[in-house]
Amino acid sequence: MLLAGMLLGSAVFMNLGIWNHCYAGSMVGVPSVNRTPVPPKRIPISALYVPLADHYAALVAYERYRDSMQYAEFTLKQMKGWDLLRALFQSGGADLAFVMTPLALDMFNAKPHFKWVGLMHRDGNALAINHLLNQIVQLPASRSDRQPTERVALALKQRKLEIGKPTFVGVPHLMSTHAVVLSHYLKQHGVSLSFSQNQAGDVLAISLAPPKSPGFIKGNSHRAVPAAIEQSLPWADIVETGGYGHVAWYSKDVLKWPNGHVECIAIAAQSALDQKYVAVQEVMSAIRRAGSDIEAARKTGGKAMQEIVNIVQKHIPMHTQSAIEASLNLDLRVINYEHLFPDIEGLAYIMRLALEGGILKAAVDLKDFTDDRFLEVSSDNILEKTPIKSFDLGLRPVDPVSIPDSGEH
Repeated sequence: MLLAGMLLGSAVFMNLGIWNHCYAGSMVGVPSVNRTPVPPKRIPISALYVPLADHYAALVAYERYRDSMQYAEFTLKQMKGWDLLRALFQSGGADLAFVMTPLALDMFNAKPHFKWVGLMHRDGNALAINHLLNQIVQLPASRSDRQPTERVALALKQRKLEIGKPTFVGVPHLMSTHAVVLSHYLKQHGVSLSFSQNQAGDVLAISLAPPKSPGFIKGNSHRAVPAAIEQSLPWADIVETGGYGHVAWYSKDVLKWPNGHVECIAIAAQSALDQKYVAVQEVMSAIRRAGSDIEAARKTGGKAMQEIVNIVQKHIPMHTQSAIEASLNLDLRVINYEHLFPDIEGLAYIMRLALEGGILKAAVDLKDFTDDRFLEVSSDNILEKTPIKSFDLGLRPVDPVSIPDSGEH
């Protein structure tokens, strides 16, 4: 009995950071053994991102909350482009990646070794045109008055009518939410979009790395060639704040969706979900908290906003103060960091438009794509509201996730 009590008193149960200590003092006649609880060793959680406003919440989470995390040793790796990010993540080189929705769906079709665990933001991209196109369009002076009317679409089409060549529009990737927004906008106004010079179209979408966007607009203007970009913030804003062109419209006005349309999402490797689940939850919780910080800072302004700018520029020096502030402008509210749990209806809408536009070749079963433990109604709430030591790794939603009809909204 004594031996059994001593063994029980020294037992430590640990499972991916969920640790509890049992003391023999609870047994009659057996002296207690005093132990100092040893916090679990933090588990590495690596995340890949591309330098965009889409991922500001990850940067804020890293700077503000990584040191206080109990279970995750959170690290970020900046990638120069989407194809590099895709290749590294698909080869098992990271636990998390922040990816545009159509690209993530295509990655899942190719190799379904990950799950969707959250949103990085909502809305957040825009069409910018050079001065030559604006001579035709004559955009309103105030950005808040610029709407996705037919004038920009018809101006993009005009070059094809005049010289038989399509106007080039640079998107960050041909499998991007930006391409979905552009395709949907042009279709609404009877203008065709192609993704290859071998395809007929009034407008040609070309893959253009976001940091090259201002140079693309500026260079085509110098050659007297009409051109446009559909890119994430702040790159579309940099075109205007830098004097190279003008923001024509924001994606939030093209794809109108409750709380903002789905754009860039967070995906987690299945191996990380199997072996590091609570650490992944902790990182996603920190990202949501950082999103709230950004929202609060732009309402407060002043020092709070400057702290966000400083964090962004520490990681992405090429994002200028004026462009960051323009992207986070409270009055325009063209990107937001709220409601970052998976939005299945919102993603289904993007997927359907991507299929219609020929951007995505095959649909994905969103029930297979989503880790339902990260839904707003799931166990994730327990992680944020109760001490993590009592969290049950096996807890799942009571009801299975139902995938709604992805009809037009």
